[in-house]
Amino acid sequence: MEKSKPASKEFAEIKKQLAEVQNDLKRYVEQTNQQYLELLLASSRKDVINALQAHIVEDIDEGLDTHMVKSCDMRETCRKKFGEVLTMNAALIRLDEVNEEKIDEIRSDLKTIREKAPHKKCDTCFTEVTRLFAKEVNLMQSLQIYSSKEERRTSVTALPEEELVDRVLDPLSNKARLQILKALYVETKTFTALSELTGLRGGNLLFHIQKLLDTGMILQKHEGGEYLITEKGFTVLNKIKEVHAALNS
Repeated sequence: MEKSKPASKEFAEIKKQLAEVQNDLKRYVEQTNQQYLELLLASSRKDVINALQAHIVEDIDEGLDTHMVKSCDMRETCRKKFGEVLTMNAALIRLDEVNEEKIDEIRSDLKTIREKAPHKKCDTCFTEVTRLFAKEVNLMQSLQIYSSKEERRTSVTALPEEELVDRVLDPLSNKARLQILKALYVETKTFTALSELTGLRGGNLLFHIQKLLDTGMILQKHEGGEYLITEKGFTVLNKIKEVHAALNS
């Protein structure tokens, strides 16, 4: 009986270690799958954007051919100019973000062309050009790469204050927690390493680590193991970097 106790204890320890290894592997697979998914989505997005742009150009050609006034000496000249402006606007869907100034610039170009138009019947052609331009802008909004100032104001007023304070602002309102997140952005760290970094000990350091754990910005490999930053932590810290750059620009 006495001999079986150490063996049982050793077996329990082995089980614990295997469980920790299993958890580590699970997290690694999850992170690897996430990276693969992001690469796949990036590649798929490129293919989708290529197809969308080709479709838009076809839509421009068809719309102008069908709806522009046919019995007009300026038809081909205007059609070429309209096609250039609309195609240039369509190319913006390749960007990660389209600023409102660029859309306003193209809108202003179309307005200038309209003001110089010599005939009353030009209204027919400009109605079609306006429709095609609006379709392109709507597509950018659907792809979430463009929003007007009014839309941004509306989206800001809809932000959930309590959730943002609890899950983003409060966790990062402390210097030590920001130090921890910055350190983990570069590499994983042990509790001891984070203690040396922040100058905090025991329960004081654990309090700040727990704040970041509870909000999903960091995680621990296993009990007593190293800490690492999560995708959410990466995103939040990158946004903070953008804010800092804007403040100093």
